[in-house]
Amino acid sequence: MNIWKYFDITHKKHLICNPVSKSRLEELFLLLNLNPGCRVLDIGCGKGEPLVRLAELFGISGIGVDISPYLIEECEKKKSQRISGSDIKFLEMDGAEYTPEKNELFGLTMCLGATFVYKGFTGTIDALKKFTEPDGLIIIGEPYWLKEPDDEYLRMCGIKKEEYNTHCKNVDVAEKNGLKCIYTLVSSHDDWDHYETLQWWSAYDYASRNPRDQDNPELIKKIEKAKTEYLLYGRDTFGWAIYVFKRQ
Repeated sequence: MNIWKYFDITHKKHLICNPVSKSRLEELFLLLNLNPGCRVLDIGCGKGEPLVRLAELFGISGIGVDISPYLIEECEKKKSQRISGSDIKFLEMDGAEYTPEKNELFGLTMCLGATFVYKGFTGTIDALKKFTEPDGLIIIGEPYWLKEPDDEYLRMCGIKKEEYNTHCKNVDVAEKNGLKCIYTLVSSHDDWDHYETLQWWSAYDYASRNPRDQDNPELIKKIEKAKTEYLLYGRDTFGWAIYVFKRQ
């Protein structure tokens, strides 16, 4: 099953493709108090809600990059419906291959829950620093360990413990790489439950409404596995936070 089709199906009911509520993200955005025309870059922009909302709030301009054709289609629909006259562009491409035109620097760069684009948290910091103005802001959404992960959980997920840090370590790594952490937004159990369980609902709905789709057996197998991992281990082991950094 195509990974982007799977992601599109399981996130069909989501406004934001991360474990954070609309209200909490709105509170963070209001704190940013960006100047009109501020240039914003969002790598792994998902359905485009962060860029679109920032354009509505502050009149920013910017670029959203995502490799999924399904998500870019959603971004374009959202732009036409809510900010049709804005200077926001969405690009369907691998974020790791994106290079700003004429070495442009941005006042704000973001990568929310897509640090895999740059092979992890540190790689994302290094990449976004190159795109960000001095004293500009960098916002990264990244998982972290709430506690020591169980070996069985790691086996089920197919990940290694060293792929992620603790919450404290995420801040430490960023600050040792030339950033200053000025704010964090930590996901609650409610945030996680909404994000994870809405995927179950979306997958079951899709399979029911599209009974002839040959991908359904794999879709249900994947979502059942994800459900088991989350309920047995993930809910109490895996955290997620949005980190706001100032580039030194």
